[in-house]
Amino acid sequence: MLVNAQKEIPGVGCTYDADVTSFLNEYLKLKKECGYPLSFNTIMMKVLVEGLKAVPRLNAHFEYNHTSASGRLIIKKHIDVAMAICLESGETFQVKVKQLEDKSLQEMSAQIEDIKDRLSKTNIKRALFELAGQRMAGYAAKGKLYTTFAQFISAYFGKGKIAQFHRLFIKKHSKPSSAKGKYEGLRSDDFGEGTVCFTNWGTLYENLDVNITYIPPLYPQVFLFGTGRIKDVEYAFRDENGNVDIGTKKVLPLTLVFDHKIGGAADIMPFIKKLDEIFANPEVMREW
Repeated sequence: MLVNAQKEIPGVGCTYDADVTSFLNEYLKLKKECGYPLSFNTIMMKVLVEGLKAVPRLNAHFEYNHTSASGRLIIKKHIDVAMAICLESGETFQVKVKQLEDKSLQEMSAQIEDIKDRLSKTNIKRALFELAGQRMAGYAAKGKLYTTFAQFISAYFGKGKIAQFHRLFIKKHSKPSSAKGKYEGLRSDDFGEGTVCFTNWGTLYENLDVNITYIPPLYPQVFLFGTGRIKDVEYAFRDENGNVDIGTKKVLPLTLVFDHKIGGAADIMPFIKKLDEIFANPEVMREW
């Protein structure tokens, strides 16, 4: 999907340094008081959801025909966030956190914890096997027979094959149950593209001091939201007596990447304004 994005999406990337001084303090208070596990990753996902609710055009898929230079924007009813999760083995998988538009912070936290638990029980090869089959069926339905055939050969016979051909007929690939009982891991639908992509590099390295400048959205998504790591930034200000002084604030680098075919400032500015509103009035998170 990322390779397709490089061909299909004329991407625009911008960085947005958010002053989260008050927001972080309010989050730390809420985390102590809420009575359930609440990560900063979850609170930022909720910020993303609130921004998308203000600008539904960013929660969409785009279909485009290069031959006719025409296409259509499909605004999605549900907000399904594709989020990267790293395993202890070092492998990273993009999983979907589904239908977040009306979920509370507590419900979101429980859903994310459930995904992490189910991921530890997941038969990754089977999930990828199913996902490959679904994507090939989708290509075939669109008349892309050459692509379907090429991916079939690669998936089942090539160097990067995900399953031996004869396993198509093995019972464990066709049914979720097993000798040990009901299968509790993630399935192929949990590894799809979602409606928007959320990436949090800030959790990967304690001393991270870089800003993400561009990552293509997962085609056919039109928007990607990335977070860096909170850092202390010195700034000059005037006190009540008009004297210039130096202070410190907490800054969170955010990256916004979008498909330029859907528009420009008219689409991204309302999203930024919504985030400005949230960061300026962080007590709103207690209503989430």
